[in-house]
Amino acid sequence: MIIPHQQVSADALRGLIEEFITREGTDYGWEETSLERKVQQVQAQIERGDVVIVFDPATETVSLLPERDAREFGDD
Repeated sequence: MIIPHQQVSADALRGLIEEFITREGTDYGWEETSLERKVQQVQAQIERGDVVIVFDPATETVSLLPERDAREFGDD
């Protein structure tokens, strides 16, 4: 189930974004990018609709996914 980002509080959205960014724990880029800059980049992707918030009722978890990958979850 896709959750519109406008329905999530700013603090909760920030927490989701930070968890998503730090999940891997490694940055493989050529130059260091600050957490704040990464948050801004993901926030912009969410606002454009490129990344969506997905709730999986089977596992009761929330995650961020590229919009194209989220289609498999349907709109239940």
